[in-house]
Amino acid sequence: MSETIFGDGAIRRQGLHGSSIENTYAGVLSFMRRNYSRDLPGADVVVSGIPLDLSTTFRSGARLGPQAIRAASVQLAELSPFPWGFNPFDDLAVIDYGDCWFDAHNPLTIKPSIIEHARTILASGAKMLTFGGDHFITYPLLIAHAEKYGKPLALLHFDAHCDTWPDDEPDSLNHGTMFYKAVKDGLVDPKKSVQVGIRTWNDDFMGMNVLDAPWVHDNGVDATIARIKEVIGDSPVYLTFDIDCLDPAFAPGTGTPVPGGLSSAQALKIVRNLGDLNIVGMDVVEVAPAYDNSEVTAIAAAHLACDMLCLMRNKKLAGTL
Repeated sequence: MSETIFGDGAIRRQGLHGSSIENTYAGVLSFMRRNYSRDLPGADVVVSGIPLDLSTTFRSGARLGPQAIRAASVQLAELSPFPWGFNPFDDLAVIDYGDCWFDAHNPLTIKPSIIEHARTILASGAKMLTFGGDHFITYPLLIAHAEKYGKPLALLHFDAHCDTWPDDEPDSLNHGTMFYKAVKDGLVDPKKSVQVGIRTWNDDFMGMNVLDAPWVHDNGVDATIARIKEVIGDSPVYLTFDIDCLDPAFAPGTGTPVPGGLSSAQALKIVRNLGDLNIVGMDVVEVAPAYDNSEVTAIAAAHLACDMLCLMRNKKLAGTL
């Protein structure tokens, strides 16, 4: 960026790098004030939203999640992120692509629309950071990522729910069965996959390596990080973070809250230490702002997403992006 821009960098910035000077309470609400653009060449990471909540089994409202995460990111665009101490956008070219369009009144077209949305972005060579929406969106995203990077992928899944309940209906929309389908379809390798924070029961966890919430609490964050790295190794891994992995005390604004979850501090430390993994795609899902208190859930989601971008910045500098 050759000049200092005061306000609305999301629509006024000419290049993809650098930051603008913004009033946190004003301006165009792209994620961390990145350029709103569908011009993909040159982008390292593309942020987009998928405002879907037609797959929910309890409280709807996650369709407003992408909007809420963008709004909660304004303070993150003001200073260098903690604890990183750098501006990731000095080195990492990131755009906000806006939201995936789908016809909500024609449900059978939704999954193909999301797949095509992801294919378009991935064909540019950029990585994706996607905001839900309910967790079903990860299934079509995995289809597109497995096409791009080869299947099966490893899956690193933060959640209160295992989302591996049986579902053999190919056209169903259900945010609790995506990873059953992903394993059955060969999209992910359960032996190389880790689920963190689980605190709901399933008679068959599909062979996933489960580090449930009590395990994390009993063994600690450092042991959790070590186990994640041991299982996944250098496999291409898709990182999905359902915000209900956090305890409702830290993330009340979600569709299916479950007590006993991770704290924000635990989750942030884990994510901040995943830089050794070969991360090929990322999402943050299930923020439902209608149930939020003082935006704490959206703020937690925005911070997790920012940390994911900081991981990508470091990987770019290391030549491993």
